[in-house]
Amino acid sequence: MNSLLALTIILVVFAIGDMLAVKTKSIISMLFFASVFFITAFWSGLPTTIFADSNLLALGQVMITMLLVHMGTLLNIKQLKEQWKTVIIALLAIVGVSVGIVLLGSPIIGLEAALVAAPPVSGGVIAGIQMAEAANFLGREDLAVLASLLVVVQGFVGYPLASFFLKKEATIVREQFIAGSFAPVQAETATEEKVEKKKLFPQAPTAYESSNYFLAKTALIALLAAYVATWINDGVGFRLMDANIMALLLGIVFSELGFLDNNILVKGNSFGLGMAALTSVILSTLAAATPEIVFGLLPSILVALCFGSIGILLFTFVASKILKMSMWMSFGIGISALFGFPGTFIVSQEVTQAIGTTDEERDAIRNHILPKMLVAGFVTVSIGSVVLAGIAASIIAGL
Repeated sequence: MNSLLALTIILVVFAIGDMLAVKTKSIISMLFFASVFFITAFWSGLPTTIFADSNLLALGQVMITMLLVHMGTLLNIKQLKEQWKTVIIALLAIVGVSVGIVLLGSPIIGLEAALVAAPPVSGGVIAGIQMAEAANFLGREDLAVLASLLVVVQGFVGYPLASFFLKKEATIVREQFIAGSFAPVQAETATEEKVEKKKLFPQAPTAYESSNYFLAKTALIALLAAYVATWINDGVGFRLMDANIMALLLGIVFSELGFLDNNILVKGNSFGLGMAALTSVILSTLAAATPEIVFGLLPSILVALCFGSIGILLFTFVASKILKMSMWMSFGIGISALFGFPGTFIVSQEVTQAIGTTDEERDAIRNHILPKMLVAGFVTVSIGSVVLAGIAASIIAGL
């Protein structure tokens, strides 16, 4: 297919998907619409090379590490410290997914399928790509398709559950607020110290901060991450460290040191194109999704989502008792693994509007729920699932 024609078709489909996501308040996600479109189109004769022909596939494969460095720059260490209970619950939710799918689900769907399924269920596109690559390493195109489909459909389980749990929590907050027993989150007072922490790397003059400047810094850290991961793996003699995990960690470190700017790929005017390319990587695996493979994978999808959700609820319930947090809030934090940001923001806003009847009640509900859900979505999708995918990929490589 002509490269420009292929690129245009893909971007138009993505744009329509974005519009549908806004119209349906993310009930129909862009990924779901695009996946249904391309699977149907492939079955109808669309060239399965469309993503390679558009050159987005090659761009996405090389930008995965850079996008993880970018995610590292989004981490707010101060916010994570303030929401330490949320961080613990979110991480335990990832453990719950692993236990639910790998230990309970593997006797039904097999160990390889369970290892491939767990990271996408606990995360998003990047975890799905990592596991699709691991499945292709095994020569299992069907499992690569499984990873992609799980990324696409998990929101249909996550959104309704999160909405239900958060409405329960919001109702409790509203009742306490009316009764005068609700303790709101205290805002930072004017007397608190607000001195900016000194960075190891000084800020460059604004005149030098071009798009190429931000891209170059991101690429340097991504390259360093790849070399460090290879050095560690060569040193121990097996795949101990995944390059994607290292990229995320170095993104956090060099952001704290001042070398990387917050939201760096957005400043480099490249985040939108990078995400389109990344989405192309995950959707490209659907070229192998024949009707026989898709219908054959339905039992594995149902088992993974069912046991993954059960694992999340069990582990977050225990965490809520130990950390003395509301059970419903803990469930909401854990189930955010199934959709992440921006779903965490959208669901929180919808619940706030649905339960609160006055501006004061809505403010109380929003201030109680939203910070926890935003942190939870980042920890599960951007950190926990990437780490889990690296571990699972290492295990698969040793099978």
